[in-house]
Amino acid sequence: MSPETCPSCQKRRARRACPALGRQICAVCCGTKRLTEIACPSDCGYLLTARTHPPAVIQRQQERDARFLLPIIAGLSQRQYQLFFLVQGTFLRLAESGEMPVNDDVVRDTAQALAATYETASKGIIYEHRPSSLPAERLARELKPLLEGTNDQRPVASEPDLVEVLRRVERAAADARSALGGDARAYLDLVGRLMRSSSGGDATPDDPATSGGQKAGPGGDRTPSLIIP
Repeated sequence: MSPETCPSCQKRRARRACPALGRQICAVCCGTKRLTEIACPSDCGYLLTARTHPPAVIQRQQERDARFLLPIIAGLSQRQYQLFFLVQGTFLRLAESGEMPVNDDVVRDTAQALAATYETASKGIIYEHRPSSLPAERLARELKPLLEGTNDQRPVASEPDLVEVLRRVERAAADARSALGGDARAYLDLVGRLMRSSSGGDATPDDPATSGGQKAGPGGDRTPSLIIP
């Protein structure tokens, strides 16, 4: 490896000073490993530029995400908006844990069964609607204690709020693949992009996502913002 070769890929010429690594790296590694394999400091000039002027492919992805998600979250109250991202984040966490096979169909099946259960409960009838697949049934068992409260904790939301949010999650999981393209995890991939943006990517949870001055969701909370160029 020559002194001018990128120490990260050991292939291309090192042309960018990386403050995180304290060495020169190539532009490709800088762009593809930023905030994933490389812990970029917040004042890195390349990181700031990427946040301000994202590449065209990322900007197009953000626009597709916004067109898909905005109608789904439209009309949610602030509490429902927070709950929506709580449920989404839990689905993503369980999917990435590797403990059970989870894809968009499993998420849709889980949300549908839980919504039906809470709809029935709101009418004074206790009946648990079971998902049609074993992975969805396991996912529902993991999610219910979070929603209903355990160890003397109160439920996170009322039954009507739970129904409203779970029906929207069901709709998003069912429609994501045809609307966004991709594979059987198109919806989970979308959730992953939103969560990454809130934890150090292109936006922070306190930044309102705006398009023409319109907020993508209620502000002032600690939920991920939808990035709209």
